[in-house]
Amino acid sequence: MRIFTFCTIETGQFFSSGHTNNWAVLVCTSRFWFNYRHVANTLSVYRSVKRLGIPDSHIVLMLADDMACNYRNPKPATVFSHKNMELNVYGDDVEVDYRGYEVTVENFLRVLTGRLPPSTPRSKRLLSDDRSNILIYLTGHGGNGFLKFQDSEEISNMELADAFEQMWQKRRYNELLFIIDTCQGASMYERFYSPNLMALASSQVGEDSLSHQPDLAIGVHLMDKYTFYLLEFLEEVHPASQANMNDLFKVCPQSQCVSTPGHRTDLFQRNPGSVLITDFFGSVRKVEITKDTINLTSSLKPLIQSGDMQIESLTYVDQLPVAEIIHQKPKQKDWHPPDGFILGLWTLILLVFFQTYGIKHLKHIF
Repeated sequence: MRIFTFCTIETGQFFSSGHTNNWAVLVCTSRFWFNYRHVANTLSVYRSVKRLGIPDSHIVLMLADDMACNYRNPKPATVFSHKNMELNVYGDDVEVDYRGYEVTVENFLRVLTGRLPPSTPRSKRLLSDDRSNILIYLTGHGGNGFLKFQDSEEISNMELADAFEQMWQKRRYNELLFIIDTCQGASMYERFYSPNLMALASSQVGEDSLSHQPDLAIGVHLMDKYTFYLLEFLEEVHPASQANMNDLFKVCPQSQCVSTPGHRTDLFQRNPGSVLITDFFGSVRKVEITKDTINLTSSLKPLIQSGDMQIESLTYVDQLPVAEIIHQKPKQKDWHPPDGFILGLWTLILLVFFQTYGIKHLKHIF
């Protein structure tokens, strides 16, 4: 998209962070019904980034279990993040890119580094570049220096740090925000060494990340405390909001979370106070600003000549107005007797015949 203007505004005022596109990788690593809250955590962040402008084409959503269709779910096709079933974060337009046993450490690292098979569809790829700001959110069960994937494997903080370094070397991001909600979450960013990387965690080393809001109807906790208050904070953010990272650091203090949230900014080049929340949770459109004057009223010829051929210019056919489509009457269908109607009619005839003439006259029917 190109914008023509005669103003003398510097482009740096529009792109203070230097990025032109946003991506999000949102991962729930836990299976089984009792881990309902981890799916709700991830879907809550998914709902927020979509609301703030990041499209599904720029979101890689990985859910290790399908709580919406679990047979224990009293409200099928829903996942709630608030008690009394106030907020359904599943919605009606969720696009899950990796589900079930596709959510593995290998697939997660391949998504980050771009080392995917050629047959992998675009919806399962992180197609970022050196002008991309990326949000990476992880939630699940973890410990000191590791995060479990489906109780069968784990990713270490060193493996994660090396994956981010590969991303930087391959020019796959401009700035990266890493958020993790798990026990001893701060241990996962201790080994980071790549530039332009900011990290947040729900708990310090040696601390548990606690759950929040048990629901008697569903029978499990709905969310974790840190992500619950993160969602509460993001609900107040809009695309033009001036809230910055320092405001995000204040989310869920120890008085609310019980655990101690942590953050790391020493690898990040900009002052967190100048980094808008929407630099990672929102979306920007790539635009080009020019001071040149371009004539947009040039005449169009009906025919385009190419050698000895004449190509007729094409135009769009007038479409049927939407209002007319909506108010169209449905086509009348041919009437057919309902199933069993003929059989029931014959049964009624036979009953009337038997009551009137008796079984000795049955031969007159056949």
